[in-house]
Amino acid sequence: MSSTSSAPVPRPLLAPRYWPAWLALGLLWLLAFVPMPLLRLFGAALGELFHLAVPSRRRIVRINLRLCFPELDEASRRRLARRHFRALGIGLFEVPLAWFASDRRLLRSVEFEGVEHLRQAQADGSGVLLLTGHFSTMELGCRLVHLAGFPFHGMYRRADNVFADYWMCRLREARLGLPMVPKEDLKRIVRLLRGGGRVWYGPDQTLEAANAVFVPFFGEPALTLTATSRLAQMGRAKVVPYFPQRHGGRYKLVFRPALEDFPSGDDRADAARINRLLEEAIREVPEQYFWVHRRFKDGPPGRRDPYAR
Repeated sequence: MSSTSSAPVPRPLLAPRYWPAWLALGLLWLLAFVPMPLLRLFGAALGELFHLAVPSRRRIVRINLRLCFPELDEASRRRLARRHFRALGIGLFEVPLAWFASDRRLLRSVEFEGVEHLRQAQADGSGVLLLTGHFSTMELGCRLVHLAGFPFHGMYRRADNVFADYWMCRLREARLGLPMVPKEDLKRIVRLLRGGGRVWYGPDQTLEAANAVFVPFFGEPALTLTATSRLAQMGRAKVVPYFPQRHGGRYKLVFRPALEDFPSGDDRADAARINRLLEEAIREVPEQYFWVHRRFKDGPPGRRDPYAR
């Protein structure tokens, strides 16, 4: 793991209470050497166990799928839910690959599509918001963007655990090519974009109602952040969507053209447009989206919480 950075580890993280966490980190490093088909097999098995052992999350997934895919019958949605949990498990076992696997090993299993869209967006020196959603392939997908030749700054929320926060930032910075940026550091994010930088952004998980509006997501009203428009405007940046996909034993990283006439000046219309874009990407690999998230827990006045018992 010395290749990730030459900076010494902070002494407080060497305390005995963190030794179990060091052991877990070492196991992750070892997993990166396991053949990828075997990792996917382990992940699928873990996902099946999670599906059986955590009925509360299974219930959330089934509610989300019922709301978003009313055209499917109940049996089809249950099969999709099981595939989703397997995808979640595989995604967990892809984390060691994202953090520790060699470039050469990963490049043998990935196909890049639409790379020219990102190059065209930055041809005039503009900064770019790399827009994506929360998919089970998210961690590895970030590594693949770097492998495509586009190092970027990741936007993140600080972890409560000091050890986890330190190592997630350190390993991600080593594999993304550029430092992570706390999402609350708005001035730095805007400065990076105005300087022609690339910044990762996933706006599809709303943690608070501020700066958000209710717009359709799969036809259901969902509280949706308007920050995409504001960041693009303040940073004078273009928005280039990208989506990682898992296809059996291979991966595809798809870049879409930069959004035209964005922002439009109408935050609600822009948020609805982002949701439609995400819907299109989700429908291509529906089992790989993060359906365990309670996307519709906040509703407009008069709407019953669909997750309430």
